[in-house]
Amino acid sequence: MSSSVPQRQQELWRKYKETKDPAIKEQLILEYADLIKYVAGRLSIYFGSNVEYDDLVGYGVFGLIDAIEKFDIEKKVKFETYASLRIRGAIIDSIRDLDWAPRSLRKKGKELERAYFEVENRLGHSASDQEIADHLGITTDELHKLLQEVNMSQMISLEDYLDQNHEIGLDGLTMDRDTTRPEQRIEIVELRETLAEAIEKLPEKERMVVTLYYFEELTLKEISHIMKVSESRISQLHTKAIMRMRSRLERLKSAILE
Repeated sequence: MSSSVPQRQQELWRKYKETKDPAIKEQLILEYADLIKYVAGRLSIYFGSNVEYDDLVGYGVFGLIDAIEKFDIEKKVKFETYASLRIRGAIIDSIRDLDWAPRSLRKKGKELERAYFEVENRLGHSASDQEIADHLGITTDELHKLLQEVNMSQMISLEDYLDQNHEIGLDGLTMDRDTTRPEQRIEIVELRETLAEAIEKLPEKERMVVTLYYFEELTLKEISHIMKVSESRISQLHTKAIMRMRSRLERLKSAILE
């Protein structure tokens, strides 16, 4: 383990590796319990008040246990980084296992995403709630409800979108000249510029949510406190921001392919 790891934790890991003692594993779980709370707090942005925070923490415990059991302390990887991925995966898998997102809702999500693409492509700027609602033939209240439902069903994420559509995800937007290929550096620069422009063009509150969530890495509760609006409102702003950014990236992709 790295010398930056507190001596107490180093000793716990050493004992656990040697003995696999359940009592020591329990101590490690308690030692890293705050990590579960942090990841659950981050994922809360997808669910608002529809899934209890305590339930997310409960699902995350299984991920932490799995991480402790499988972590190799000899590898030069921070446990917090490894465990965060396991905790996040456990929470998402548990939510998906509940199968609360019917196919019809996922279809609505696709329609909503297409609406943002079509309206903003036509207007050339960020569409208002009223313009999106008019395009869909619904009221703005119905749009707000749909945004919350879609946020839950699709778990829209900027990281996920970039990972699926680009060789370099959000975590890769920093350059190491010794390890990054020239063509990869060009892609990173272009993607960074595109994202920066997309973020800059967001409405102010949506831009603030994106900045606080993805770059300051705050939890839903922390963002809600800073912006002085409800957690469900923050979730809604996050959904709209990501749909706008995805729409902009899709328009760029379409222009390149033409």
